[in-house]
Amino acid sequence: MLGKLNHAAQWLSTPLLPEDYLGLLDPLWSAEELRGRVEGVCPETADAATLVIRPSRGWRAHRPGQWVRIGVDIQGRRHWRTYSLSSPPERPDGCFTITVKAIPDGLVSTHLARRTAPGTIVRLAGPEGEFVVPEPPPPRPLFLTAGSGITPVMAILSGLLPGDTAHPTWPPGQEPPDVVLVHSAPTPQDVIFGARLRHLAARSPYLRLHERHTRSAGRLSPADLAGLCPDWAQRSVWACGPAAMLDEVAAHWTGPADRLCVERFRPAVLASGEAGGRVRFTRSGREADAGGATPLLTVGEDAGVLMPSGCRMGICHSCVGRLRSGRVRDLRTGQVHGEAGDLIQTCVSAAAGPIEIEL
Repeated sequence: MLGKLNHAAQWLSTPLLPEDYLGLLDPLWSAEELRGRVEGVCPETADAATLVIRPSRGWRAHRPGQWVRIGVDIQGRRHWRTYSLSSPPERPDGCFTITVKAIPDGLVSTHLARRTAPGTIVRLAGPEGEFVVPEPPPPRPLFLTAGSGITPVMAILSGLLPGDTAHPTWPPGQEPPDVVLVHSAPTPQDVIFGARLRHLAARSPYLRLHERHTRSAGRLSPADLAGLCPDWAQRSVWACGPAAMLDEVAAHWTGPADRLCVERFRPAVLASGEAGGRVRFTRSGREADAGGATPLLTVGEDAGVLMPSGCRMGICHSCVGRLRSGRVRDLRTGQVHGEAGDLIQTCVSAAAGPIEIEL
């Protein structure tokens, strides 16, 4: 009987399906495309805000530390960016959060952090990423973060340390963790989740919080870790923050490689003194001179080309274009490659001489 009713509903609604009409009434009913509705915007600092998002049907719970791609429409054009999920999975209200820091000249980050209102519909892709803590968690985790690098770690801490930190309960046979968090920000007011972190550290005997305020104390270096956490090389370490900090941590790490997990918000780019070339975008007719270390995605956007983009880190394979002629350099490895007809990742590729791209 139900099957006949569904068939009748589909016949009556042709060429649209019943799900399409439900999607018109409530965008979150759509099962064809993941969407989210912004339920609230909570300021964190002068330039950062947390967006509470209710996902549509089909959303799968994330693991703490993962990230999500967010699609937002700005002036008639959809832009995709990647943001860490800052909330633990399966919140009681069914929502998740991302915490966005507006960066200078950052079109999407500024729009999300300062101009997004409750009720806004965004597009979503499923959660991804390997910046996660295994089960069972290691007994002595160390988190090294700076700036917005605290956002995935906030979700991880929410899972490691129970809400009732004064009288927590632990699974049988599992010892309470000895967690150390070292976080850097210019001033105390610039610490994203500052009040929450300080409250958590004050209540929990299992979390030691060290704040480094760089405007007064200078930038944190690996040499400083010996005083803050003497056994840091014997711990399992998760590091997230600016590229320079992550590079220094990796260079000074003396423990086993599998005990250091690094999350970068931008791809690690090799320094290159190689020359670039003239780039011609064949569909748009735009041309521009490009340096040997400038991503083709940046070259195209600066030239006014409508460039497809996603995570902008070489992970999601959305920032692609078809090479018509010439060769490109992979900015992560330095390898020069490419044949006519190849799809290239414009966010992690630079011109290795004159090239043409079908964009």
